[in-house]
Amino acid sequence: MSGRLPNRRIRLLLALFALAFLATFGRAVWLQGVKAQPLDRLAQGQHNATVAVPAPRGSILDRNGVELAIGRRAITVYANPRQIADPRAAAVAAGRALRLDPNKLYGKLADRSNGFVYVARKADPKRAEALQRMGITGLGFYPEERRLYPQGRVAAHVLGYVGVDNKGLSGLEVALNGTLAGRAGRETIVRDPFGRALDVVRSVPAVEGRSVRLTLDNTLQANAESVLLRAVRRWGARAASAVVLDPRTGEVLAMAVEPGFDANRFPETPQDVQRNRAVTDTFEPGSTLKVVTVAGALSEGLVTPSTAYTLAPKLQVSDRVIGEAHRDRTERMTVAEILSQSSNIGTITLAQLLGRERLTSWLGRFGFGRKTGIDFPGETQGILPSYWSGSTIGTLPIGHGIAVTPVQMAVAYAALANGGIWVQPRLTADGPTRTRRVISPEVSKQLMSMMVDVVLGGTGTGAAVAGYQVAGKTGTAAKPDPRGGYSKSRYIASFVGVVPAVDPRLVVLVTIDEPSTIWGGAVAAPAFQEIARFALQYLEIPPDALPR
Repeated sequence: MSGRLPNRRIRLLLALFALAFLATFGRAVWLQGVKAQPLDRLAQGQHNATVAVPAPRGSILDRNGVELAIGRRAITVYANPRQIADPRAAAVAAGRALRLDPNKLYGKLADRSNGFVYVARKADPKRAEALQRMGITGLGFYPEERRLYPQGRVAAHVLGYVGVDNKGLSGLEVALNGTLAGRAGRETIVRDPFGRALDVVRSVPAVEGRSVRLTLDNTLQANAESVLLRAVRRWGARAASAVVLDPRTGEVLAMAVEPGFDANRFPETPQDVQRNRAVTDTFEPGSTLKVVTVAGALSEGLVTPSTAYTLAPKLQVSDRVIGEAHRDRTERMTVAEILSQSSNIGTITLAQLLGRERLTSWLGRFGFGRKTGIDFPGETQGILPSYWSGSTIGTLPIGHGIAVTPVQMAVAYAALANGGIWVQPRLTADGPTRTRRVISPEVSKQLMSMMVDVVLGGTGTGAAVAGYQVAGKTGTAAKPDPRGGYSKSRYIASFVGVVPAVDPRLVVLVTIDEPSTIWGGAVAAPAFQEIARFALQYLEIPPDALPR
């Protein structure tokens, strides 16, 4: 009896071992036969990792090669909190090295529910490398590029900015993103159980983005911005913009907006300040639009520069009485004097000769009501009247009831300056250029001569530049009132000029939004004069006027 009990126990133990062996064998067969591939992928994932290698972003240069937007080497520091043995010590070390708040870092590093957290994006490489040398388990490092704008505020509205991932978010940075961004590479690395890289087993190199050269001149741009800043402060204005372009090529040499901002600090800048008003905002041009009516009347053969009219100081147009801004008695004026003296009544008289259809056609020929095609995102096409009332023939020719962008107006005057050819404006040196004839060379010469008289003895004397003949036109327009009609206290003052008038090299437009003094000749013309005088000297353009 006593011998049978030990034998039974031995057989039971053998049976248990046999079952355990069979279970282990079955598990091994299942793992190796059924789960082999998924487990192999899991193991590879634990020890191998494929990471993206960011491509260096191309630089943005001005026409002379001055760097406006560049990339600088940076290192991003990240962490796996599950691998950090002492979160507080790691937070203190990282905080000291990277100049960050250790208390904020501790909260991230102590949260083991996350397998990945950023410690610092695009940190200073020297500080990040010093932290890396400490060998703290759980911290990782990879190279990135930080976008810098070396000129600070200069051309910030044109350049725009990029996000933390180096993708363009605004301005030319987003418009040229496909060219500037390049193509990211890939690296497959082998890691140890602590996540530290041991070796690179496969690599696809990144393709660097291409740099882009602009038509802007950094010096002219900085000067234009400085002039606008002084004008805004002097006249207590809300905003201002300026466009300087070459009428022969359509190249924009400067495009300034005030108030300005530093593109390096774009997150701190209100959206309203960031937009490029020269391209995206519209305004009623006032008297600067009168050249279109005069150009149309001359081109249609309805008048000559010496055709004269007897003009009363006021005119009834349908249900509206329109008056002169600068005279209060009846005068006889030639077409040339109508433009040089900025006569509202004279311009309306010419518009009535043209009629609705031809006037609308001439506005379209000069490019109003549609985009110029400038290589900048968010361009506004402007606004032409959607319907005509009886008084539209009286308000439209003098620049009311129509909205244009500063760049549209500058390009229209460039067509007057270069012999009658409309040239598509551009900001990039290799940007597209379209041209079309708007008026004849003869009409172009006639209009230029009339606009010289505007500056010599008309409403634009404040735009005169010593030694040069300046052709231009002033403009003053009341802003629409949100409650209806027009404001009696808020105006846009503008001046558009061409210099030298004999051989035009520059078109300069200036708009001042809500200055304390309303007249364009008093507010915008002096700002034009400052910008034009500096540009003529800087570009060494010879004088064309005899001393008087």
